[in-house]
Amino acid sequence: MEKSDKIIIGISIGDVNGIGIEVILKTFEDKRMLELCTPVIFGATKVISFHKKAINSQVPIHGINSINQIAQNKINLLNIWKDDVNIQLGQTTKIGGDYAAKSLEEAVNHLKEKKIDVLVTAPINKETIQSETFNFPGHTEFLQDRLEGESLMILMTDELKIGLITGHIPVSKVAETITPELIKKKVMIMHESLKKDFGVNKPKIAVLGLNPHNGDKGIIGTEENDMIIPTVKEIQNNGYLVYGPYAADGFFGSKTYKQFDGVLAMYHDQGLAPFKALSFGKGVNFTAGLSEIRTSPDHGTAFEIAGKGTANEDSFREALYTGLQIFKTRKEFIELTENPLKIR
Repeated sequence: MEKSDKIIIGISIGDVNGIGIEVILKTFEDKRMLELCTPVIFGATKVISFHKKAINSQVPIHGINSINQIAQNKINLLNIWKDDVNIQLGQTTKIGGDYAAKSLEEAVNHLKEKKIDVLVTAPINKETIQSETFNFPGHTEFLQDRLEGESLMILMTDELKIGLITGHIPVSKVAETITPELIKKKVMIMHESLKKDFGVNKPKIAVLGLNPHNGDKGIIGTEENDMIIPTVKEIQNNGYLVYGPYAADGFFGSKTYKQFDGVLAMYHDQGLAPFKALSFGKGVNFTAGLSEIRTSPDHGTAFEIAGKGTANEDSFREALYTGLQIFKTRKEFIELTENPLKIR
């Protein structure tokens, strides 16, 4: 491996029948991307070539068989299988899920072993990827199982960062899952991430309520009065700039989110529906709280447009940029905290 200060970005290809490989290829059509990082795609030459032909891509790919063969200033493709994969663009198939899992597993292994610096994941299909070895609702849960730390899904743009108190669970389970301990844990993960990953010295965090209109003083629900308000006050009393609960509709409608560094939603769609309405195609999914850095675009496999050459790569590019910036900010934070100025 050639010596370089460039950050090594590992990329999992996602479902081979979706738009993941297309948005990867389109991102690196701009040769300036190689001035920022050294990419390593985890997949196979035949699969990438199939997609290149489908969308008439001329992006040059450098095939390697070992991470030690990385070449700077090239798009490296680490061949991790030799199988002839039956690609059916736009179709939901078990094969598509199986090879998405192979790519992801190998990329995460290299991430754990510090052979890559950052992981950017292309979209998977959460149904077809399920197997005896992959039994998780999504990337976030898989990464928490494989890496150190407690995860927090954050959907983000430059001006809006939304974390989730509960993630991929049924709505019917949300109320019983939320506890004071869970709220405090997720607030602390977001607080630490805003400091070390985004350079915010004194993070200001908003917590959303669970029920419509924050329960209307118990008429619609009691969780706010019984649990969320006391928990937020306890966190405040410990010196943190945490506020709420805020009724979600008015909070986003009035753009109150612009007054905060981070927002914690109580459940998946409470946070992601307004986020995607405001930012779809430009947002990034960041898995905070873990020992390693992973980002992804804010969209799915988009089977309906796979292979047509019309997929928009903006979100994938933003995911790559975000991963690079977080890596730099976290490295700087670690250096500063490990080597504090001596007090004389």
